[in-house]
Parts: sequence; structure tokens; C-alpha cells
Amino acid sequence: MKVKDAMHKGVDWVSPETTVTELAKLMRAEDIGSIPIGENDRLIGMVTDRDIVCKGLAEDGFDSRTATARDVMTTGIHCCREDDDLAEAMRHMEELKIRRLPVINKSMRMVGILSVGDVGQSAPRELVSEYVKSVSAHHH
Repeated sequence: MKVKDAMHKGVDWVSPETTVTELAKLMRAEDIGSIPIGENDRLIGMVTDRDIVCKGLAEDGFDSRTATARDVMTTGIHCCREDDDLAEAMRHMEELKIRRLPVINKSMRMVGILSVGDVGQSAPRELVSEYVKSVSAHHH
């Protein structure tokens, strides 16, 4: 099975100047836990709901009225290709201990996101079990 058969399609990114409040509202409206951040036609980061809390709200002096995606985003984003084998992409996510992986096409354009939910719906049960145990291991 290929990544494109399991991923969530139709994902857009927002500017790094998008306010944290706007990000939170978008997450609520779309029922999502992360938003890709793009600038100059490139994916430069990702903001998760956890980033908003841990890198934002939990920090002294954080001003939610003026904070932007750039203030809380995670940089150094890893991606996979839509034609990659799903099991390989899952192993990549497992190694990185991440729950979401942007998906790009041959033209280096983001075409979707592979999430733990997508994996749970599409991948063989044995792979899903191994992945979830590994990604969640640091919480014990």
C-alpha cells in the first residue's frame, strides 16, 4: 500500500505570521491537531495544538494576542512522498516519534498529511500496534 492511499488529502498551509488565536480557531473549525506553515512557496514548519500550549501558553510572558505561528512552530519538518510504501513511512514516523507527516509529490508540492488516524484506518493491524506502542513509549 502506498502513502497516497492512506493520507488525508487537500491540506493547505498558512503563513508564519498567522496569529496563534487564528491557528487555534482553524484547528477547532477543521477538527485537526496540526497546521503546516509555509513561506515563499516552501513548507517551513508545523504548529500542533501541543506547540500552542507548551511553546506558547506555558511560557512566561507569552502574549496570545500578538503571538504568531513563527513563535510556536516546530521547524525542521520531515516529509514523505505520496508514492512511498506506507509501511516505510510508518517506520519513519516511528523512528521520529511523530504523529503526523506531511506528504509531497514528485514536484515537491505538499499534497497531504499522513496521520496516526490515517494509519489506524488503512495499515495492517500488526504495523499499527507496533507504531502506536513506539510513538507512545516516551509517555511511560
